[in-house]
Amino acid sequence: MIQTFRAFLEYMREDYEANNRGFWEPGFQTLAAYRMATWCNGIGNRILRIPVRVLSRLLLLFCRNFYGIELHGDTHIGRRLRIAHQNGIVIHPKAVIGDDCIIRHGVTIGAVGKGGGRGNWAPKLGDRVEVGVGAVLTGRITVGDDSSIGPNAVVMTNVPAGSIVAAPPARIMTPPPRKDA
Repeated sequence: MIQTFRAFLEYMREDYEANNRGFWEPGFQTLAAYRMATWCNGIGNRILRIPVRVLSRLLLLFCRNFYGIELHGDTHIGRRLRIAHQNGIVIHPKAVIGDDCIIRHGVTIGAVGKGGGRGNWAPKLGDRVEVGVGAVLTGRITVGDDSSIGPNAVVMTNVPAGSIVAAPPARIMTPPPRKDA
């Protein structure tokens, strides 16, 4: 949790650098709203905390509906996350994402089970993890540091540190013979 305004600004600077130094980058804007949501939990003054919380939630809703990046203020995200592209990104509120990770479009980091608050059923990503386009990480799994998840991979088991996970390659299939009428 971000405790001070100074820490909030430091996280924002790092996220800005990690996301192509682009203020208008959807990834940076989403992370700015997320950092604001986590910072407001550390604000002691209720008069300031409530409007900051409302604003951060409105901004996160905007990012979800306009950019297609669904990120909750309860998610634990490390420093310098790069959201490389927008659209179709869903990250569960109980997910944990380490420092210096990259997430591309179409990624789902989700939980399994009925929930009910009895444990964390969402993935934990270590530091420097890259998640490729369309990948799905689900369940109570851990992805080790310095791992890469390839495009369209479905990950439901733990991934050791330094691993590369690839989806099955595409197969070339011959079409059935045509019947001429």
